[in-house]
Amino acid sequence: MNFLELALMPLLILCIISLPFIALISKRKSPKKAKNAIILNLCSFFAVMALAVIFPIGGFVSAETAEATAQAVNNNAGLAYIAAALSVGLGSIGCGIAVASGAPAAIGAVAEEPKSFAKSLIFVALGEGVALYGFIIAFMIIGKV
Repeated sequence: MNFLELALMPLLILCIISLPFIALISKRKSPKKAKNAIILNLCSFFAVMALAVIFPIGGFVSAETAEATAQAVNNNAGLAYIAAALSVGLGSIGCGIAVASGAPAAIGAVAEEPKSFAKSLIFVALGEGVALYGFIIAFMIIGKV
């Protein structure tokens, strides 16, 4: 069961999520239908993961004593690591969105007037600061664990 859990299950999940890409490459689906299929696959994947976290099914965790089980349930370190990962991940996504809209505008402004380089650089750096804030928050969360 360990080999199944460690190797085959993530491979199966990856294959299921990548099915729309295979259909798109083989020209069976239009790009819009493939995009909708990918979004549906990702949403269903995260819904299943959320349900697995909210309603854990017993019998899969092998605990030797009831004491160890109680300690594992009361341990909040796992949630702290998830919070740290979310702060870095969502901060990086926000940074990407900010830089994706700010950098082309800054390049266009510098191309028209080279004196505006410093102002443009400030706006792009403010967008990148969002990722740094997420990284700092993650270090603070992990430091509390």
